[in-house]
Amino acid sequence: MTIIFYIFAALLIYFSFRSFRGGIDYLNYFKAELAKPKSEYTPFVTVIVPCKGIDDGLEANLASLFEQDYPEYEVIVVVDDEGDAAVDVVRQLISRKAEKPQSDEPREQPGLLSPRSPQLFASTRLCGTIPIQIVIASKSLDSSQKVENLREAVLHADPRSKAFVFVDSDARPSTVWLSSLIAPLQDETISAATGYRWFIPQKPSFPAELRSAWNASIASALGPTLKSNFCWGGSTAITRATFERLDIREAWRGTLSDDFTITRLIKAAGLSIHFVPQALTRSTDTCSFRELLEFTTRQIKITRVYSPHLWLMSFFGSALFTCVMLSAFLVVALSRQTTLVVWTSITTLALVSLFSIGKARLRLTAVSLVIPEARKQFLPQLTFWIFAPPLFLYNCVRALISRNLSWRGIRYELVSEKQTRRIG
Repeated sequence: MTIIFYIFAALLIYFSFRSFRGGIDYLNYFKAELAKPKSEYTPFVTVIVPCKGIDDGLEANLASLFEQDYPEYEVIVVVDDEGDAAVDVVRQLISRKAEKPQSDEPREQPGLLSPRSPQLFASTRLCGTIPIQIVIASKSLDSSQKVENLREAVLHADPRSKAFVFVDSDARPSTVWLSSLIAPLQDETISAATGYRWFIPQKPSFPAELRSAWNASIASALGPTLKSNFCWGGSTAITRATFERLDIREAWRGTLSDDFTITRLIKAAGLSIHFVPQALTRSTDTCSFRELLEFTTRQIKITRVYSPHLWLMSFFGSALFTCVMLSAFLVVALSRQTTLVVWTSITTLALVSLFSIGKARLRLTAVSLVIPEARKQFLPQLTFWIFAPPLFLYNCVRALISRNLSWRGIRYELVSEKQTRRIG
């Protein structure tokens, strides 16, 4: 049993060191990307925002989309119900942002577009010079509602649009987000560009900061290796040509995860995904402990279905960390003599902690280059890393037991990566 502990302790130290080295690469990648000159590639693009209900800071999140440092683009806000509270927020925002008419002609009212009743809703409103549409999607039956919303929204994109940009309603992009996300697409070998989320809760709490630390470990999996990068649906741009050539809209049919599907199709076609540090988006909503468990478990359940090898790696890594660190702590705490196993335990606790704190520090330094507000998370990011692996282990076990999940108040069963069943 002691020999097994030595082997697993050595493995954990090795993986922790590799993670630390990855943190150095992560920071260097951010510095290299931020040092690049501003791109002049600014084709007309379509920004699509699926909404359901009111997120914390929804108005500010949407307002940030209308303040992009980008010459020409349109915004499509898509919901599954005309009575959704998000529609009122969009209309109020448009009303405040819209310029006063230059003539006596009446301005159009904020419009709704719906495939079910196009003759009733067929107007578009300008917010400054940005065309904005509010699109009503059908209720989903065999896919997630978000996927159904996206499948509908792309049908209303301007024919001039050269790329589709997807952003979540709880994301708050910076003013250079859009231009930075589109810039890599000028390279014909790159078909998609992605950012990721970074949680900075307006009301810090233990569960909210733990969610941020848990999420941060996934954020730093992105980097310079184009073949291993993945698309995150809350901040992704894909060329329209690639979207149509891969028939992504049809591939979305029956799925729950929009981004896993895009990633799978892009990689199957031998294409590349570029990670854009400037496309990291803040998410300011807070969460309770129950919401923390629901969110993290949902992510891992989706991962288990759409990327089983990543789920297995997460399961092994989190189990290795939790079991070895807990065993080492108990050995040190309960032993009355200083033996080899005690010194091994002390060394393991010290080295793993050192490498993990170093990785968290490097990651936070990198993220702070594009989101300065992240600096205020110095203490939780450098301490809560120890709780993230046990939480991952809990998520992986839950994903092993059940494929049912709740998302935006809707229950789903993940039958397979191409079949989703809406419950109730």
